[in-house]
Amino acid sequence: MDSFNDAMKEYKNQMQLGVISKAYRGIMDYLLGLKAYLKAEYPEYNVSGSMYFGYMDMTYFSFFPDSLKQRNLKAGIVFIHETCQFEVWLFGVNKQVQNQYWKIIKDSGWSQYKLVETTKGEDAILTHVLTENPNFDDLESVTDQIESGTLKFISDVENFFSKLQL
Repeated sequence: MDSFNDAMKEYKNQMQLGVISKAYRGIMDYLLGLKAYLKAEYPEYNVSGSMYFGYMDMTYFSFFPDSLKQRNLKAGIVFIHETCQFEVWLFGVNKQVQNQYWKIIKDSGWSQYKLVETTKGEDAILTHVLTENPNFDDLESVTDQIESGTLKFISDVENFFSKLQL
């Protein structure tokens, strides 16, 4: 395994090439713009004031209706750096809530969206890929995919919980 020093040498080499910093800045600018767009387009939704920038593993912000907030749940739009894809996740406001809803979904057998294997070490309850290979030369199309996929995910989650009368 490479040492931390070896990793930093490679990091420096890659940063000097300039491609990684350009791509990182581009995706951060896009996500900030997406967050602003959704906040303006859906004023009835809760949009986090800040964005979690992560450790180049994932970057996300929350975007969810009051119906999820009343259950202490949130939906988040997540960019996975390793795969360069966008996902939507269902979160609990804390680990207790996450465990509670994970168990409800698991026990119900509902499988429309991917239930995480375990809540230990995980931030999400449910995950769903919105864009497998986004075309970053057509950000309008990427935004459309994220917007429609996220709204459908939220609607499906709301419908699931309403049928269980939770």
